Amino acid sequence: MAKKEIKAMVDGGAAKPTPPLGPALSAAKLPVQKVIDEINRRTAYFKGIKVPVVIIYEEQNYEIEVGIPPTTELIKREAGLEKGASKHDAPVGNVPLKKIIELAKSSMDKSNTFSVRNRVKELLGTCVSMGITVDGKNPKDLIKEIDRLEDAHFA
Repeated sequence: MAKKEIKAMVDGGAAKPTPPLGPALSAAKLPVQKVIDEINRRTAYFKGIKVPVVIIYEEQNYEIEVGIPPTTELIKREAGLEKGASKHDAPVGNVPLKKIIELAKSSMDKSNTFSVRNRVKELLGTCVSMGITVDGKNPKDLIKEIDRLEDAHFA
């Protein structure tokens, strides 16, 4: 039998055996509650954030891969928001630049760039579209500042 996959987006630390995950696990003849408990244990760090998971299985054997939540979810968490701004009249939140750099380093695999500097700029662009300031500044201004810095600042 070839390996198969079940892909799902779950609430970090709070997955439930409800559709679509529960029925898919049951149809695959996997121990539903055991798998759900393991997913919750492994995604607890991302509590309150949607997290992608993949259950790879063959007969009764399975493994769980936990992905990185979408960038917007990570930024919302750092800003303490439930959602970004729909209009950009005023900022809806603020994130420290230090956190943006940490997110950039931990999410390089989600980027088409090969440098932390450029990943930081991508994240700042996301902040612009979400109406979030960084260190109290407009992210566009920070992008201009970053363009003047050397790569050593992002090592």
